[in-house]
Amino acid sequence: MKIAIGADHRAGQMVRHIIETLGSQGHEMLPLGVLEEGCTICDYPDLAYPVARAVADGQAERGILLCGSGIGMSIAANKVAGVRAALVHDEFGARLCRQHNNANVLCLSADMLGRGIIDQILEVWIQSDFEGGRHARRVDKITAIEQGKVLEHGS
Repeated sequence: MKIAIGADHRAGQMVRHIIETLGSQGHEMLPLGVLEEGCTICDYPDLAYPVARAVADGQAERGILLCGSGIGMSIAANKVAGVRAALVHDEFGARLCRQHNNANVLCLSADMLGRGIIDQILEVWIQSDFEGGRHARRVDKITAIEQGKVLEHGS
């Protein structure tokens, strides 16, 4: 799988670990929003945008974003049409965001999560597939909202 990845200054070591780990599993890593060694601070939207854009444009199948809390990256990525970014803190969230929401960008907290739990989240998120069915109808409504369509309750 081709995965775009980005991280701010709070997640430098963790993003390098993820790139190495997933790369060794055969995934093609596309580091688009990763700070160069020695950078001390940045603005997370500058790093979230190229990853989200790559996923939305089909250059990558999925994306991974990390910042201190994961919140800023999630908000920024979700501003790009076609992106469904999910902030995840455990394996349960990783599974559901794929199965029910077809999340194509995973957002993680570098400050609150350790390497072990991040590895577990990644494994579940990569292996989980979208279930479709009733969930497809809901994801379609999210797409309609992105397109500026007005939703009627129950439609």
